[in-house]
Amino acid sequence: MSKQAKLREYRTFVTRAVRQPGTVGAVLPTSEHVARAVAEVVPASGTPTVLELGPGTGALSGALRERLPDGSDHLAVEIDPELVRYLNSTKPWLEVIEGDARHLVELLAAANRTQVDAVISSIPWTLLPADQQRALLREVSKVLTKEGVFTTVTYVTTLWRANTIAFTEILRETFEEVLPRSTVWRNVPPARVYVCRRPRH
Repeated sequence: MSKQAKLREYRTFVTRAVRQPGTVGAVLPTSEHVARAVAEVVPASGTPTVLELGPGTGALSGALRERLPDGSDHLAVEIDPELVRYLNSTKPWLEVIEGDARHLVELLAAANRTQVDAVISSIPWTLLPADQQRALLREVSKVLTKEGVFTTVTYVTTLWRANTIAFTEILRETFEEVLPRSTVWRNVPPARVYVCRRPRH
C-alpha cells in the first residue's frame, strides 16, 4: 500500500472512530501483524468462500486476499455506509454487503450465498451486550460449513472486562473448539486472536 493510500486509510478510520464510537472499537486500524496472524487460518487451497464481518477500512482484507487461491469468494458485511463507500472505492475486488451482521443469514441469501468456509470478524465485541453477542454468533454458526472456521480479534486491554469474559463463554457455547492464539504485541492496542471450529448447529 502506498503512503498516500495508507494516510487515507488512517484518516478514514479515525474519522469514523470519532463519529461512531459505538460501532468502531479501536483507535487505529488493525496492524499488518494481526492481519497476517488472522490470514493463516484461511484455506489456502480449493475455492473457499471467506466472509469478513465489520471490515472497517479493510485492514485485514489485503492479507486475506493474498492468501486466497484464485476462484475464491471474498465477501464482507459492513454496517457503516461511509466505510462501505470507502471499501468499494479502494478494494473493488472485495464484494461488500451493507447491513447489520445480526441478520447475516438474510444478507447472504440476498447475495445468493448460503454457507461460507471462514468468517473473520473485526466487530468490537466488548461494545456489545451479551445477548447481542450471542445472537450474532448464532448467525455465524448458521452460515459456516461443518468444517468452517471463525476467527476474531479482541484486545488485551479488554480481557478483564465483563463483556469480554461473557464473549469467551459464548464462544464456547457456540463452537466445540475455541483456541486463543498468542498475543500480537505489535498492534495498538495489543491484540488476541481467537480461532474457533466446529460450530454447534
